[in-house]
Amino acid sequence: MIPFVRTVDELRKVVEIMDQQGLRRGPDFKVWLMAEIPSNIILADKFAQYVDGFSVGSNDLTMLILGTDRDNGTVGSIFDERNLAVLRAIKQLIRVAHHYGKTVSVCGQAPSVYPEFTKFLVEQGIDSVSVNPDAVVSTRKNVAAYEQRILLDGLTKKGMAEDPDLNWDPLA
Repeated sequence: MIPFVRTVDELRKVVEIMDQQGLRRGPDFKVWLMAEIPSNIILADKFAQYVDGFSVGSNDLTMLILGTDRDNGTVGSIFDERNLAVLRAIKQLIRVAHHYGKTVSVCGQAPSVYPEFTKFLVEQGIDSVSVNPDAVVSTRKNVAAYEQRILLDGLTKKGMAEDPDLNWDPLA
């Protein structure tokens, strides 16, 4: 898991150094990128060529997208992983990563605290979710219910309408 990579060239250099040390991607060795910087989302197609998967660092990604610090009394109230800008970024990453055959997970506080955030992740096709130990049981139950709802909606064609804000296309 490679954290806080700002540019594709920086990631390329890290992978080259790993390769020089005998650490090569393969069936028994996977390289993942912490997707916690907006450039990781915007250039996900370029980063994907060097990794096997992405792990959304929802805390840092939220702080950097919203230009806030959750621990700062002046701007901390703005911090919210459920903000539309953050949700659009995560949706985009999942879409692009899956297009390139890469897996996506999420870590951070949000899936443990906000069931609606976990529901959003499941609806977008996230591959795995990390939660705090005290939230494992409830999150497992919630994920199973969300997945069941998705399957039933697909069979009955009665699914809920998608949020137009999440399907926004600036070029449409």
